[in-house]
Amino acid sequence: MRLYSTLRYFALVAALIAAATSALAANDPLGLTPSSAANSLGIESNQDEFLRVEQAYQVNLRYQGDQQLLLDWQIEPGYYLYKNNFTFKANGQTLPAEYQAGVVKFDDYFQEELEIFQLQTQVALKDLPSPPFQLEVTSQGCADAGLCYPPRKQLFDIQNTTGPILEVNPSADTGSRATKPSAMQTPFSLGTWLASLLFALLGGLILNLMPCVFPVLSIKALSLANSQQNEHRLHLHGWAYTAGCVATFVAIAAAMLMLRAGGAAIGWGFQLQSPVVIAFLLYLFFVMGLSLAGAVNLGSSLMGLGQSATQGSRLHHSWMTGALASIVASPCTAPLMGAALGYAVTQPAVVALSIFGALGFGMALPFLLLTYVPTAITALPKPGPWMETLKQALAFPMFLSCVWLLWVLTNQTDANHLAIISFGLVLIAFALWLWQHLPHKPVAKRLGQTAASICVAIAALAAVTYQPPKDDPLWQAYSPQRLAQLRSDGQGVFINLTASWCLTCLANERVALSSDSVRQVMNQQNIQGLKGDWTNADPEITELLQQYGRSGVPLYLYFPPDTNSNAVILPQLLTPEIVLNTFQARNTDNLATIDDI
Repeated sequence: MRLYSTLRYFALVAALIAAATSALAANDPLGLTPSSAANSLGIESNQDEFLRVEQAYQVNLRYQGDQQLLLDWQIEPGYYLYKNNFTFKANGQTLPAEYQAGVVKFDDYFQEELEIFQLQTQVALKDLPSPPFQLEVTSQGCADAGLCYPPRKQLFDIQNTTGPILEVNPSADTGSRATKPSAMQTPFSLGTWLASLLFALLGGLILNLMPCVFPVLSIKALSLANSQQNEHRLHLHGWAYTAGCVATFVAIAAAMLMLRAGGAAIGWGFQLQSPVVIAFLLYLFFVMGLSLAGAVNLGSSLMGLGQSATQGSRLHHSWMTGALASIVASPCTAPLMGAALGYAVTQPAVVALSIFGALGFGMALPFLLLTYVPTAITALPKPGPWMETLKQALAFPMFLSCVWLLWVLTNQTDANHLAIISFGLVLIAFALWLWQHLPHKPVAKRLGQTAASICVAIAALAAVTYQPPKDDPLWQAYSPQRLAQLRSDGQGVFINLTASWCLTCLANERVALSSDSVRQVMNQQNIQGLKGDWTNADPEITELLQQYGRSGVPLYLYFPPDTNSNAVILPQLLTPEIVLNTFQARNTDNLATIDDI
């Protein structure tokens, strides 16, 4: 295997993971701050935004009769205690406890439904030894914001059944700060570890049947049928593919564990939570589909991406096939994987990575066995014209994978991002076509190469830079009721009736309504914007259009801060000056004649 190609593909996987990491950490939505990362490692910091453990969870002990001890817990809002993490011991013996009903919550770290207590709860202890004795209480809780405390032990000195019950050395826990929720570790067990390895292996086998993996694997298996390499070479291809699967699963798992150690509340398959990674996988699958369908012919200069991964005959091509299949397979949780992954995230890093490595090995095992079973190789159909037909047919599962990725992308962001990425697909297709039709003259060829490179760069920027619009308090959704309420309060109102297919509307919003000067005046004069979106039929907006003699958008209305004033109709083409003059004018009767349509 060529060292350069190997490093290049390692860099590709690392880039995808890094893109996911940077996208997830944008604006620090997961709290990946230096102080929180330090706290997750038990290092003191100045973070005081979370309560200390003795402030978040307070308990009062009292006897009910002579045989039952009640523990009344007061839990601060936004915090909770795990039922399963309570233990009560006296004289070295675990005491049975009776609990009140809690709330069932799916826990990302244990990968199961757990019962928790919020606000307050009561625990009853029976079968107690006769006083005096010491009671050891262990509890663990977390904050809804995603931070967990380490397990807390408290000692209570019980002298009799009637007097007050005091905690022994209560200051021992005053330094316990909330920490970012690293996986809460369970004791290592060799039997459990081996069982988890087996479940991960079987889960990896099942991953080969997932729709997002099967097209990639099918193309690679198809290449074996056309291979003229000797048996030893086929073995090497099998191990190269296996190495790609295992290395990628371990790399993604390592990134996940590192982010969790820094406080990120993420789980397996986190890289596909990033729109950036989704977009680049979408581009890659689209290019592969075009090549399989014969629409483009990727030459040797472009053999560094998906097509070389699936149809090349060198070892690094097999490695990349395993890496690519693993990237798209990782979000799929096959049967038997849930328990193994849940166990993995509660263990030290070495044990956890071994589970994920077994998952990758299980996924690679069918292809690896195929290279070691001569009868299976010979059973594959002989090379012939059918292979070209099948290759072209496999383009359609690739395109279906693109549709799936587009659906995921739309659920993550919005329709605007979908349109931008679709435009990026067109740019990539044009760049590939242009690359194949480069003229022979040096100057013209360089111009064509530059144009193709610019198209790809624009598509990449579209994937990386887009940010969904945030809710803008300056603009609220239009409704007749909201308009009437604002006017009854004597507040100025500016109405923007628009639609996503109205290019004039979009231009006015970008040039005039979104300008800093207009927004500043609207804030200063307490003018509330109401936006009526007529992209889909809306009877209330249609009625308002007809009321002012319009059959379509745009329509801009300004109601000055006077409940008796008429609406001012603005032109269909806006500039910031037109809008500002409308706001600043005092003679509304004259303004009502500004409509130039």
